[in-house]
Amino acid sequence: MTFQGKWALITGASSGIGEQFARQLAKQGCHLVLAARSESKLESLAAELKKTYPIKTEVIRVDLSKEGAPSELYQQCRLRKVEIELLINNAGFATHGLFDQVSGERQHEEVMLNVAAVVDMTHLFLPDMLRRGSGTVINVASTAGFQPLPYMAVYGATKAFVLSFTEALYWENRERGVTFFALCPGSTDTSFFNVVGTEAASVGKKDTPERVVEVALSALKNGKVYVVPGVQNYIGAQLSRFITRKQGLRVVGNMLRPRGGSSLYNMSGNQSDLAGRTTIR
Repeated sequence: MTFQGKWALITGASSGIGEQFARQLAKQGCHLVLAARSESKLESLAAELKKTYPIKTEVIRVDLSKEGAPSELYQQCRLRKVEIELLINNAGFATHGLFDQVSGERQHEEVMLNVAAVVDMTHLFLPDMLRRGSGTVINVASTAGFQPLPYMAVYGATKAFVLSFTEALYWENRERGVTFFALCPGSTDTSFFNVVGTEAASVGKKDTPERVVEVALSALKNGKVYVVPGVQNYIGAQLSRFITRKQGLRVVGNMLRPRGGSSLYNMSGNQSDLAGRTTIR
C-alpha cells in the first residue's frame, strides 16, 4: 500500500494524532487536505510540510460537530478538484463526570462529532472510492470502544460505535477495492485531556502521537482491521473476554471516578482541533 501522489483528508489535523498523520503521510509523498476549526494552525502546518516535502496541501476550516458540516467539507473538496483516496476520520472529544451533571448540549456535540460526522463523512466519500475501485478509510476509535466507561458514558459509547461501524464496513467492502481500518489508541500525549478538563480521564503512561501513527500505518499496510498500540493497551482491551461485564464496570469505574470531590468537569476548547482520541489505558 502506497500513498505517494494520492490525496488524504485528515479531520482534527491541527495537533496530536491528526498532525502526526499529516507529517508521516507527507513524508511518504501524500498530498493533504487538512481540516479543523483552527485555520491558523492548519495554515502553519501546511506551509511547513509543503516547504519540506514535494506535496500539495489544502486547508479547510470546519466545525464537524455542526449539522451539515461534513457535506460542506465534501463540497469544498469537489470545488478544489481534489479526489480523496485516504479519508482519516480523526476529530473528536470526550466529556467526563456524572452523565446527568454534564452539559446536555456538550454531550450532543460529542455525539455529533464522534459519531454522526464519521457516518456522514464516510457516506459522502465512499461512493467516489467505489467508483474508482480504490480507497482507504481510517476511523480513529479508542481502547474506550471495548467496554462501557462509567463517568465517560457518552464517549465510550461513541467509540464503541466507531469500532463496530468500521469493522462492519471492512467486511462489506473487502472485495470492492476499499479498505476500512480502526485505530484504537490508549492514553496519548495530546491536547485531548486539556479539552476533557481533567487528567482523571487518563489511565497509565501516555504514548506519543508519533508512535501511535507509526503503529497505525504499519498495521494498515499489513492488512489489519484494527490495531491497539501498546501491549498493555491490547491486554486491557481484551479484559472483557476474561471477566464478567459487571466486574469490568467495577474496574473501569474505579479508574475513571472523578477526583477531588467533584463529579463534573466542564469542557472547553476547540473540539474539532482535538487530534487525539484516547481514553483509558
